[in-house]
Amino acid sequence: MAVRRLNPVLTAALALVVVAAVAAIFTGWSWYAAAHDDTAAYARARDQALAAAEQAVQNMNTLDHADLARGLDLWEASTTGDLHSQLVQGRADFSKQVAQAQTVSTAKVLAGAVTELDERAGRAAVLVALRITVQAPKQQPATKESRMLGELTRTATGWKLSALGQAPMGSAAGSGQ
Repeated sequence: MAVRRLNPVLTAALALVVVAAVAAIFTGWSWYAAAHDDTAAYARARDQALAAAEQAVQNMNTLDHADLARGLDLWEASTTGDLHSQLVQGRADFSKQVAQAQTVSTAKVLAGAVTELDERAGRAAVLVALRITVQAPKQQPATKESRMLGELTRTATGWKLSALGQAPMGSAAGSGQ
C-alpha cells in the first residue's frame, strides 16, 4: 500500500487559515460583547455627567462685570430646578451687586468625580475641585482653591446642575474631639 504524504506547505497554510478564522471569530465576539455591555453604557453616562458638571461648576464660578448679562445667561443655561429658579429670582439684585463691585471671577477645574449616578432616575452627584481667581479694581487678584458638591438632573437638553454648594474641608473625626 502506498502512503500518501500531504504537502507540508499546504498543511501549514491550512493551519494558519483555521487559526486566523478562530481569532477573527473570537475578536468579533469580544468586540460585540463589549459594545453591548451595560458597563460601557454606564461609563458613557458617567463621563457625560462629569463633563457637564465640570463645565457647569466652572460656569457658575466665572463672571465678568463687563459682560454680566452673558455670564448670568450662562449660569441659567447650566442649571435646572430650584437652583435655576433661585438664580432667575435673584438676578436683578445680584447684577447690581456685581456691577457695583466691578469684579471679574474666573474658575479653572482642577479635578472632578461622579460620586453617585442613578441613570434610571436621571440624577447624579459630583465633587469638583476648582481654582477661582477674583480680580477687583485696583487690587491684586485673589486666588483660592475650592471644592464644590453638586447634584445634577438629566433634562431634555442634557445634564444640568440642580444644586451646588461648598464641600466641607477637613474632618471633625480626625481632630480628636
